[in-house]
Amino acid sequence: MEQDRSRKRRVGLDLSEGFGERLLGQLLDRAHEMPPQLIAPLVAEEVARIGGRDVSILLQCYEQLELVPLPGRGLTVGEAVPIDGTRAGEAFLNMAAIEDVQDDGVRMYLPLLDGSDEVGVMTLTLDTVEDGDRRLLRRLAGLVADMLVTKNNYTDQFFQARRRQPMSLAAEIQWSLLPPLSMNTPQVSVAGILEPAYNVAGDSLDYALNDDVLHLAIIDAMGHGLNASVLATVAVGAYRHARRADVSLAELYAFMDRAIDEQFGPDHFVTAQMMRLDIGTGHLQWVNAGHPSALLIRDHKMIRTLQNPGTLPVGFGGAEPQISSLDLQQDDRLMFYTDGLVEEHRAGQEQFGEERMIDIIESVGPTTQSVQHMARNLSHTLKRERGGSTSDDATIFLVEWRGGTADHLAALDF
Repeated sequence: MEQDRSRKRRVGLDLSEGFGERLLGQLLDRAHEMPPQLIAPLVAEEVARIGGRDVSILLQCYEQLELVPLPGRGLTVGEAVPIDGTRAGEAFLNMAAIEDVQDDGVRMYLPLLDGSDEVGVMTLTLDTVEDGDRRLLRRLAGLVADMLVTKNNYTDQFFQARRRQPMSLAAEIQWSLLPPLSMNTPQVSVAGILEPAYNVAGDSLDYALNDDVLHLAIIDAMGHGLNASVLATVAVGAYRHARRADVSLAELYAFMDRAIDEQFGPDHFVTAQMMRLDIGTGHLQWVNAGHPSALLIRDHKMIRTLQNPGTLPVGFGGAEPQISSLDLQQDDRLMFYTDGLVEEHRAGQEQFGEERMIDIIESVGPTTQSVQHMARNLSHTLKRERGGSTSDDATIFLVEWRGGTADHLAALDF
C-alpha cells in the first residue's frame, strides 16, 4: 500500500537532469578519484562551462590576515589579498556572495564554506549574472569547499599555500591537533584564533557538538617549544578519549590528570578549562583547572567572569573538581583565553592586564557581526595594543549561544 502511494506521488515529477545538476554531478564524479593537485584546475574547467573566467581560489592564511591564492593550471594566481578592506575579504567575513560590476563583466566573490567552517573565497568573472547563475554558483562554491577540505587530507599543497612564513616544528604539531577554528549552527557558533600562528607551542583547544551538547576544552601546557607541544598533544588526546567515552566532567578531569601525571611526572602540568553547553536550553557547566576565568559577554559588555572553586592544574593530582553551572541568555557570548593574552609586557613595564583587555573587548564587539569576525578582530587589535609582540602563546576562543531548538533546522530554506 505504501509503495502504491509512493508511486502516485512520483507521477508528474520532472526527474530529468538539468544543466546545473549535470555540471555539479560531473564535477563531483570527476573529483572522486582525481589527485589533489588537479582539483583546482578541474574547478576552473567546470566554471568555464557556464561562461566563467579569471577563476581564483583564495585560502585563509594561518594568521587570518590574508587570503592566499591556490596555484594550479587554469587558475588566476596573483598576490595575497588582505582580508580587511577588500571585496574578497568582505565576502569571507560576512559569509555572503558579493557582486562587483566592472567594465568587462561581473566579478563574483563567493565564500567557500565547508558546512560552517570558513575555508576561503572563490572569485570569477561572468558577462552577466542572473538568479539561476547565483543559485548554481552558491552550490558550486559549497561543493568546492567540501572537496578542498576532503582532499586536504591527502596533500601538503593546501597547507603550503596558506603559509606566509616558516613554521616551527612545535607549531606544526599544534596545528595538526586543531579542529576547524569556526563552526556555525542555528543554535551555537564558535570561533578561535591562536598567536603566534607560526610559533605556537603549548596552547590548544578542542570541541565537539554531540547531539544537543557542545563540548569544549582550552588548554595551556607549561613551558615553551617542542616540550610544551608534546605535553599539549597528550592533554588533547586524553580529553578526546575521555569525552568520547561519555564520562562526566569530573571523570574527564581525573582521566586527563592521570594521563599527564603518568606520562610526564609531577613536574609537568597543563592549565585547562572543560565546558559543556546544552545548546537547547543554554545550561552551561564547566571545570576550571588553574586557567584564566572565562568571560561572559552580553550586549557587547563583559558582565562577569566564570569563577570556579579552586581545582589544581591537570597533572598535579587534584581532588575531584567541583562543577560550576550557569544558564545563559539568548545571544550571550563566552570568551575563553590563555594567559599570554594579558601577561605580555616589556622589560620593566607592567603586564597588559585583564582590565585593558576587557576595554578592548567592549570596543571591538559592537563593530563585529559574528563570533568569527570578533575573534579575528579582537586578537589582531589586542596584538597591536601590546606593541605587536607575542612572546608567549595567546589564544582566544569564543562561543555564542543563539537559543532555540534543533527543530529550527526544519524551517531552514535549503
